Amino acid sequence: MIDWNTIKDLHVISKLEEIIGNWFGVELIYTNEHGKIQNSIHDKNYEFKNHFFKVQTHISHGLEYLNSDIEKMFEKFEQGEHGTLITESFFQGVKTVCVPIIHESELLGCVFAYPYVKDDFTSEESDALVKKLVECGSSTDDAKSAVSHLKKLNLQEKEYLKELVSLVVHEIITFHQEISKRENMIKDLNSELGSKYRYHNMIGKAKSMQVVYHLLDKISKSESTILIQGENGTGKELVAKAIHYASPRKDMVFLAQNCSAFNDNLLDSELFGHVRGAFTGAVKDKKGLFEMANGGTLFLDEIGDTSLAMQVKLLRILQEGTFLPVGATSPKKVSVRIIAATNKPLKEMIQKGEFREDLYYRLNVINVTLPPLRERREDIPLLIEYFVEKRCAEMGLPTKQFSKKCLEKLIDYSWPGNVRELENEVERLVVLAGEDKMITPEILSGKMMEVSDNFPGVKGVRTTGKLKDALEELEALMIREGLKRCNYNKSKLAKELGISRAGLIMKVEKYGFDKRTKFAVNESEED
Repeated sequence: MIDWNTIKDLHVISKLEEIIGNWFGVELIYTNEHGKIQNSIHDKNYEFKNHFFKVQTHISHGLEYLNSDIEKMFEKFEQGEHGTLITESFFQGVKTVCVPIIHESELLGCVFAYPYVKDDFTSEESDALVKKLVECGSSTDDAKSAVSHLKKLNLQEKEYLKELVSLVVHEIITFHQEISKRENMIKDLNSELGSKYRYHNMIGKAKSMQVVYHLLDKISKSESTILIQGENGTGKELVAKAIHYASPRKDMVFLAQNCSAFNDNLLDSELFGHVRGAFTGAVKDKKGLFEMANGGTLFLDEIGDTSLAMQVKLLRILQEGTFLPVGATSPKKVSVRIIAATNKPLKEMIQKGEFREDLYYRLNVINVTLPPLRERREDIPLLIEYFVEKRCAEMGLPTKQFSKKCLEKLIDYSWPGNVRELENEVERLVVLAGEDKMITPEILSGKMMEVSDNFPGVKGVRTTGKLKDALEELEALMIREGLKRCNYNKSKLAKELGISRAGLIMKVEKYGFDKRTKFAVNESEED
């Protein structure tokens, strides 16, 4: 599809229009692939280059006559006609040059040069044309003026006109090709960035997230039970959905249940269903989530909050694929893939007798551990950009920007609520910013304003003991956090810290912060 708004603003097109208008007195009319006129002839400020065309557009049904002429020429192209056409318009004796815009055997539109008459156009034909215009609603004076302005073209002039209109078409096709190349390049780049920084609806370029994406790719075709572990707000349900929609069960249902949302009795009914009369209020049979998810995937969030009695029932369905609805006497069999998630330390709960060990090993066939946001700070700008664009689009606002100081505060904050907390804060900031295009620190939540202007975690630096030790500890902390923030770009960090790159490298080696340590966040480095 051609971007006509951009095409009409091109200098070379404007120049060709001017030349064609001056030499041949005709108007260039552009249509898209459906024959719809793209010229802004209804605009009050539209400058008509041909008086006849102006008068025609102002009479009753004048544009309908023009559209009818265009339709006839499109029919000819659809019937196999190729190349330039010269046809007579609705008004007898008035001619049109039409050149199709064909790219890769596809008709993308047409350019019309209209109107003109042949050099042998007689005074009788001129009078008849005036009469026709008057019959169609034009005043006699306007009709006479319109006809008098029609240019008479001889054979050679018509050939020149055809060549120039063909040149306009050539410029349109050339520009369209360049735009298409650019769009394809952007599409390929977005696809590359998407595969690098996105996985389904998850966003992250941190090395820890790349490890998660790689694991999800490896398990995408499996049917294994999966345990997702991570703090609240790290995106466990997003991971569960990504696993489901990349699995052989992707065309079947995906259901989710937060196990901490109900007490034991209600959770029993919710998961396994009940029969009529099983308890007070059970007026009819009800299917449970396991039955509803048959053939698909059931995501059990907060699995660590289930009681030991519920764990026994879950173990049974994992082992045998059967369950017993509340009040039923015969079991039902289903094929459901279970993905469980928790933010609790299940191994510690096993030792305390709060979680069954046999269920843990049934659930933990494949373990996916999600890093907290504070350990993937380089993803914060990416996430902020995504959330602010999303929220501004929802509110019908231009996309807002974050000031450098505001962004630094957000990066330095510890984010105990993880990605969910970040999304909520971005939404809050977009709303409070109102019509302002720039989001500044003044409207940040108070807890974020308390973050040190230098780096996070300053409270952990010792305030007693030898000054030398405390300074080294502070120096190590600044370098470690700076490496994370700068994606391990030593040149950038050295500039921020006000030291030489060589000096920074020596300190990195001194504190053991090389790429093989747990502090490394990105394998790429400047230089």
